[in-house]
Order: sequence, then C-alpha cells, then structure tokens
Amino acid sequence: MTDEYDEAVLQCFLDNQRQLFSENIAESAEEAEAFLEDCMAVVVDSPAEVLRYFEEEGIDTEGAGEEEILEQAEVFDVGDGRYLIVEG
Repeated sequence: MTDEYDEAVLQCFLDNQRQLFSENIAESAEEAEAFLEDCMAVVVDSPAEVLRYFEEEGIDTEGAGEEEILEQAEVFDVGDGRYLIVEG
C-alpha cells in the first residue's frame, strides 16, 4: 500500500473522478495530487489488497465478492494491476 501518486495514478483519477464525485474535483495533475494527498488516498497492488484495505478500515465486505468490491465508486482501476482507493 502506498500513497505515492505517479503519472498513471493521477491520470486515472482525472479521467474517472466523476465515478465518485458529481463534478470534477481536479483539472490538472497537480490539483489531482494535492486532492489525493489531502484525502489520504492509497494505491494498492491487487484486488486482494483492496479487500484488505476495506477490512482494515472497518468497512463491511462480508458476502461481497471481489468483483463487487472493485466496482465500488471509491475504487479506481489504474489499468496496470493497481487500484487507487479514494474515500469521498
């Protein structure tokens, strides 16, 4: 789990931020990085780590399958096997 946001993570958030918010939060990579740092978003390396993150945060995942967890609005698929988790 990391809170470092590389170009792929920032672009993923910029392209998909409306899955979580009704309007754009950031217009540039710099704004996206500042926002993600402020809300302590994390980047994880696998679906299993997404599940572990939710469990550690006390979010009830019982009965939810991996696919259902990955479809949560807070979970952004970076596209390279990593996932960005943003708590809105």
